[in-house]
This record gives sequence, structure tokens and C-alpha cells, in this order.
Amino acid sequence: MTTLVRHRLILTGILLLTPAIAALHLFVGQIHLSIDDYWNGLFSFDKSSVNEIIARDFRTPRLLMALIAGACLSVVGLMMQTLFNNPLAGPYVLGINSGSSLFVALSIMTGVPFFASDFGLIINSLFGAFLFGLIILFFSRIVRTQISLLLIGLMLGSFISAFVAFLQSASDAQELKVFTLWALGSLQKVDFDQLAYIVPIALTGIASTFFIVKPLNALVLGEAEAKLLGINIKTTRLIIIILTAILTGLVTAFCGPIAFVGLAVPNLVRILFKTQQHLTLIIASVLIGSIFIVLCDILIQLLEPYFMLPINVLTSIIGAPMVILFILKRLK
Repeated sequence: MTTLVRHRLILTGILLLTPAIAALHLFVGQIHLSIDDYWNGLFSFDKSSVNEIIARDFRTPRLLMALIAGACLSVVGLMMQTLFNNPLAGPYVLGINSGSSLFVALSIMTGVPFFASDFGLIINSLFGAFLFGLIILFFSRIVRTQISLLLIGLMLGSFISAFVAFLQSASDAQELKVFTLWALGSLQKVDFDQLAYIVPIALTGIASTFFIVKPLNALVLGEAEAKLLGINIKTTRLIIIILTAILTGLVTAFCGPIAFVGLAVPNLVRILFKTQQHLTLIIASVLIGSIFIVLCDILIQLLEPYFMLPINVLTSIIGAPMVILFILKRLK
């Protein structure tokens, strides 16, 4: 069996598995819903029907945000690992999530009505991700080792955490409660109407990554070799940072910081496919990232009768050991 055939078979299997797991997600929960409830909730909504309200306003947005969050964070992690030539790079580890979180904290705890609106929250989250993406990019041009860049990312995260703690100490009880609940991470904060702009932004950002497949493939060889192949390195870097800001900022604004997805999934994809062809890696990252978050949320719903588990906690519990295994595998 050739490598191409093997990749196609794996991708086909994952592609078929994704809607099956998504369908399972729709019917997991303490309240049983039928297919008719979803159909009527989407196409002939009756406000007096409790089941249709749950289907339209709670289950559907939750599933779509799980798919979007997994796909966006995984693709971002893949691009960052290629850009920095570092398998341990990711939006959470390098402080991109932290930068977005900082500006969301400013949104929630400043008391300014514009910043507290959906639009203001998205703008602040995107700006924070973009700004700290540029900061990390700047440091990547100065430091010479991957470990140094990771340490800088961790120190930036610690600095931001300290600044956020200061904001929390100066905020009132209501603002503190809102931010604390947001920081735990949740897929339940999006309502049906917000999907009208969340989904197009996410799909546009993910689709845009396919236009930089050739530069990403060239960057695997190193920046010097990529330049010889005619790749504009500065433009490529800027595009990657902009896409990182859009995708990370969007997810962080509505779901809170979700750890380790952008770090673990791309590494898992590379091990599974054993290739540096980014067309394959991007497609696989989108699908496997989506499946990963949806499965995590299914587990959260199954555990709801016993205790509430934030999505960020579960992804950390699963993702951290995976990353340790990846590191040990590379050391062998």
C-alpha cells in the first residue's frame, strides 16, 4: 500500500467518524431529544416547545462550538509548530491564549459597555492574540534555541496571569464572577443568533490556511531553504500570525482559554500520518481536533449528574500526558 493510499484511507475513516460522533453528541444529555426536535427547532421553531428550545438554543450551538474550537486550535497549533520549527509550540504554551485572555479580562472588568458587548469582546480577544503573536515572533528572531522560546512564552504567560490577578483584585464581585466562569472554559456560552457570525469567521480563517500550504511545506526545510524556493518569509509569517489571532481570538472570546489542544493534536496528526505535506496535515488536524473536543464534551455531559467539569480542565487532564509522551518519544 502506497503512502498516498494509506493517507486517503485514514482521512476517509476520520471523515466518516466525525458526523457519527457529532450525532452522538446531539443525543447525549439528561434530557432526551428526538430528530424531530432538532428539525423543528432549526426550521419551524416553536417557542412554546421546551424540547425545541433546548435543541435550538443549547445543543446545536454547543456542538458547533465544539467542532469550531477543536478545528481552529488544532490548525493554529500546526501552523505555529511549522513557523517556529518547534513541536512544542502552540497558542497556549507560547502565550497567544494568555494575550487573548488578558484583553478579554480588560473587556469584562473595565465596566465599559462597548467592551462588554459581543463585538467588543471579539475585537479585544483578536487584538490580544495578534499582539502577543507579534511579541513571540519578535523573540523568535532573537533567541537561538527552542527551549529559550518556550521559556519566554511561559514567562509571558506568568506575567499576564499576575496582571490579570491584579485586575481581579480591583474588580467588583459581579465582574469577578463573570471572568472566573469564563476562565474555566465552556462551550455553552454561545447562543443560536451568535452563530451567524462565529461560523463564517471560523470557516474563512480555516479555509485561508489552505492558501499557504506551499509556504508551510517550504518552511519545514528551514527559512533559508524556503527563501531559495521563492517563499516570501515576512509575508508568510504575518499571514500565520493574523490567522492565529483570528482563530485563537474567536475561540478564546466565546469558550475561554482551552489548553493543550493546539499542542497535542498536531503532534498526534504527524505521528499518525508520518508526513510533512501540510494539505494532509491541515485536513487531518481540522477533523481530529473537532473529534477530540466533541468527545471531551460528550464525557463532560455524561459526568454532569455527578459534577461539573470545565472543558479547559478536561483538555488539560488528557492533553498534558499526551504531550509528555510526545516528548519522551522524541528523546528516544
